[in-house]
Amino acid sequence: MRRGIAATALAASLALTATACGGSDSGSDESDGPVTITWWDTSNATNEAPTYQALVKEFEKANPDIKVDYVNVPFDQAQNKFDTAAGAKGAPDVLRSEVGWTPAFAKKGFFLPLDGTEALADQDKFQSSLIEQAKYDGKTYGVPLVTDTLALVYNKDLFKQAGISKPPATWDDLKKAAATIKDKTGVDGYWGSTQAYYAQSFLYGEGADTVDADAKKITVKSPAAVKGYETWESLFDGKGLHKADTTADAYAHIQEAFVSGKVASIVQGPWEITNFYKGSAFKDKANLGIATVPAGSTGKAGAPTGGHNLSVYAGSDKAHQEASLKFLKFMTSAKSQETIALKNSTLPTRDDAYTAEVKADPGIAGYQAVLPAAQPRPALPEYSSLWTPLDTELNEVAGGKKSLDEGLSSAQTAIEKLVPDFSK
Repeated sequence: MRRGIAATALAASLALTATACGGSDSGSDESDGPVTITWWDTSNATNEAPTYQALVKEFEKANPDIKVDYVNVPFDQAQNKFDTAAGAKGAPDVLRSEVGWTPAFAKKGFFLPLDGTEALADQDKFQSSLIEQAKYDGKTYGVPLVTDTLALVYNKDLFKQAGISKPPATWDDLKKAAATIKDKTGVDGYWGSTQAYYAQSFLYGEGADTVDADAKKITVKSPAAVKGYETWESLFDGKGLHKADTTADAYAHIQEAFVSGKVASIVQGPWEITNFYKGSAFKDKANLGIATVPAGSTGKAGAPTGGHNLSVYAGSDKAHQEASLKFLKFMTSAKSQETIALKNSTLPTRDDAYTAEVKADPGIAGYQAVLPAAQPRPALPEYSSLWTPLDTELNEVAGGKKSLDEGLSSAQTAIEKLVPDFSK
């Protein structure tokens, strides 16, 4: 997923080094006392972290022989920080790992295989596609904690004022709806993102992807992918379609416009549910509409499956790994996931956590309904990294600085270096 997260102060960065206590020497001073494990949590420090901190205290109370050193690490810094720490054999015992990081760290040998451990004792309770997404080379390296996908979120009141009774099913329908909303209400009907993660849905709508992992082929410039990107580009120009924002604060600008009723629809993930409700347009939660992202010319609709797993550092000693496995089981239990969902409005990864109370939240219920259309990422360690060059190039294309062909050609050159054994 992609979130706007503020940078932390230098002191917070220094604290990460001091608290990364994984590794074979980390238990040397704990032989006569509780085992202390370090957990790097990458959730939003304001909206989500307090819930996890409360659960840590609950775990410690139930397990007095284990202490948890909780560290909140900004999401946009965590991947590189863990990579560096693990390479130096000083990583935290547990990491809240974005699903795209899991196979990459597993390939490097940084994560402990969890098959047959107590952390996966309830494996059959989890959505099978999420377990598959936590695997690499036939082994499971993470327990799904929260999941997400993208959806078309819309302002029901603005749609109603424009005489539109249901969300658009295709991107062409969205263009028509945006023009009607502009005519009837004076506000733009849709504002799209230039980020590659958000553009991925346009590829899925044409039956395409950035790469074909099975065939080991780069497909970012395939006819189907190009058609998807052409549709993506067309949604920045037209009546009721907001022009592309290529600034560093684009994410915040789009989000603010939507929650304040200045634009009728955007594509967004469930990690923003709590922030939607804080906006003036959604004081009445029932005004928030959630629908599957519109389909492309093939009739297919879908978005990337995102979310986070909990993983254990392979470099920790046996005592810390055993304590970490017990922690994973607690944090991903049905009870804990229900608590997380109710407090943070995020989506559980196991079916028995979708209780009646959880589904009473219209945001969670809405996103749960679109989850079946989500497309799991291939078990390719480099897959998430492929969006990095596309982020740069698509921003240039949307800003008119490069043609689509030029941007995709540059992206393909960068992708070739990330997956050198793939052909064009």
